Amino acid sequence: MPTGTKTGQLSKIAIVFNGSPLFSGDAGSGPSNIRRWIIENDWLDAIVALPDQLFYNTGIFTYVWLVTNRKPPERRGKVQLIDGTRFYQKMKKSLNNKRNEISEDQIRFLTQVYGNYQDGETAEVPINGETETRVISRIFENREFGFLKVTVERPLRMNFEATPERIARLDEQTAFANLAVSKKRKDKAQVEREEQEGRKQQDAIRALVATLEGNGRYMDRAAFDADLTRAAKRAGIKLAAPIKKAIFAALGERDPDAEICRDGKGRSEPDSELRDTENIPVPPGTTLPLPMDFGPDKPNDRLIATFRDEIDAYIAREVLPHVPDAWVDYDKTKVGYEIPINRHFYVYKPPRPLDEIEADITKLEGEIAGLLKGLVP
Repeated sequence: MPTGTKTGQLSKIAIVFNGSPLFSGDAGSGPSNIRRWIIENDWLDAIVALPDQLFYNTGIFTYVWLVTNRKPPERRGKVQLIDGTRFYQKMKKSLNNKRNEISEDQIRFLTQVYGNYQDGETAEVPINGETETRVISRIFENREFGFLKVTVERPLRMNFEATPERIARLDEQTAFANLAVSKKRKDKAQVEREEQEGRKQQDAIRALVATLEGNGRYMDRAAFDADLTRAAKRAGIKLAAPIKKAIFAALGERDPDAEICRDGKGRSEPDSELRDTENIPVPPGTTLPLPMDFGPDKPNDRLIATFRDEIDAYIAREVLPHVPDAWVDYDKTKVGYEIPINRHFYVYKPPRPLDEIEADITKLEGEIAGLLKGLVP
């Protein structure tokens, strides 16, 4: 309802969503940026998780988002999460998927929980036919829903060997296969000449690479590249960069014991198959909004300058003890926001002891055997 001296200047709204808007979309995506915009502007007041089977045509859980630009002082910079999933009663007669309803007393109670605004408030709720005390209200700082998605790279390590099996893989490489594909379309004779010439080049490259077979397996791409270059020079064959890349791809295999592959400046090349990401929580004391503009492909230099120490400390603590050769590609760092409400109210229950489970299985086996006695002659 709009309030204030100017109509529409201040408002408070409630929106019913499914669970998707809480977490859908990767860091930097549209859904994540919508959450970021709402939270960093301090508009998200509370989210109430409701029971399932409340609506006529669906049985999913739903969530009420309370969004406002007129938070009272005590709520500013924070978000209240309320677990109302246990507050319902069964309908006398279901309507399609609608089997549950929230009574007036339960609505008043959840409203009171919102008004109490207490972190850790508990209530007696029914769970699997029993009553348990569960936390139903949690309060978080806005920044606790944000994280930095950091890309962690590991070096590419490959061995190289000019075996017939690996040489045969050249035909699978696009650049190599295109040597025998003519760019002409109308002159059939010229097309045939170009394709024939291309096949000759392919044969020459195969023969060139085969001369390295006697050298055995290379554990260093730089050494393989040097020998390949010398062999090409002796044979009078000029290897264009795409063809050389195709040779590396065909004759190379990933090998954790091989030397690191490096680029022309001596830097380690990343292995795309070993690439991973880490979600680093926005650290305490961070002032929102985060120093990165909205929109695709926006520069993140201010973000990195602000959180470089936190990122490095996290990687040193959580990643490097397990993979010491890893590093961070800071240019790929993105901002993400998600609201894992179910995780915050999850209560772990250890499984029953194995002897109890075994006793139940034995009992069931006995019951089944007894039932079968009357069926088996």
